[in-house]
Amino acid sequence: MYFNFKEILSVSMILFAIIDILGSIPIIIDLRQKVGQIQSEKTCLVAMGIMLAFLFIGEELLNIIGVDVASFAIAGSLVIFFIAMEMVLGITVFKEDSHETASIIPLAFPLIAGAGTLTTLLSLKAEFATQNIIIGIILNFIVVYLVLKNTYRLERMLGKNGLSVLRKAFGIILLAIAIKLFRSNTGI
Repeated sequence: MYFNFKEILSVSMILFAIIDILGSIPIIIDLRQKVGQIQSEKTCLVAMGIMLAFLFIGEELLNIIGVDVASFAIAGSLVIFFIAMEMVLGITVFKEDSHETASIIPLAFPLIAGAGTLTTLLSLKAEFATQNIIIGIILNFIVVYLVLKNTYRLERMLGKNGLSVLRKAFGIILLAIAIKLFRSNTGI
């Protein structure tokens, strides 16, 4: 096994920007107010399971349904683009349904382990060693778990303006990632 600190750091930062758990704090707080308690452990385990499964069998799954990785990556780049536009412009493109429990849907999937994250995993798999991606996923879920457990504290600590600035900054990073994904898979 070849562990590369630079690859682990790159993967972790890319996934951190895509998952955008800090930018999702307002959404998480809103979900908790609507549905009550969110089970942080369950959310993390399900989302991490989805991501790890997709890392190993995602490409084969796409082949079964007749979609190539480039097409999936282009579709994912468009999803990431719209998510980033929501973050930067403060508009709502994706509508969320109200669920009895938000721990799995929409929190674990599609908020944390959504199309953008899954597309990014396939792109990362082409660029980085699998074990470094797995470590990056685990590191991100440590952060995700801590954020889910401490959303109210973080909200008070960052304040409304701090959350807004953070969300917009990660939105710009996501825009850049979306454009990079689109360009690298279309050859433009």
